[in-house]
Amino acid sequence: MRITAKVDYAVRAMTVLAVADDERPVKAEAVAAAQDIPLQFLLKILSELRLARLVTSRRGQQGGFVLARPATQISVADVIRAVEGPLADVHGAPPEDLDYTGSATSLRAVWIATRLALRDVLEVVTIADIAHGTLPEAVERTLSRPGADRRR
Repeated sequence: MRITAKVDYAVRAMTVLAVADDERPVKAEAVAAAQDIPLQFLLKILSELRLARLVTSRRGQQGGFVLARPATQISVADVIRAVEGPLADVHGAPPEDLDYTGSATSLRAVWIATRLALRDVLEVVTIADIAHGTLPEAVERTLSRPGADRRR
């Protein structure tokens, strides 16, 4: 899986909002500065997160962005879907819609299993988990497996 800059920035921006006071909106400029994210790119990302109802925005001098619901109820998968679409597709199609023949017949099952493996992590890790540095036990177990830190 390739994690785009857009996804990385979106998750990082959400963590900034997660640790902010719920009552006080955070200006996009403050989020950009806190995570070293280009402001114009961040504004586009925040717009997509707003359309997905993961953040809300308030106008005016005291305006800015806040999470639309508690950080404990927003998964990393939610953020990815908001800014990039489905977690795993193949040429823009869901894997279960594919039909391979011959020696590639079982490839469809591989793509479906890959999506499930992604969900096993991305659906259970919340923005609150990342913001507070407390990953779920299942993810910690995965990280402790031999070779987990292997680059390839």
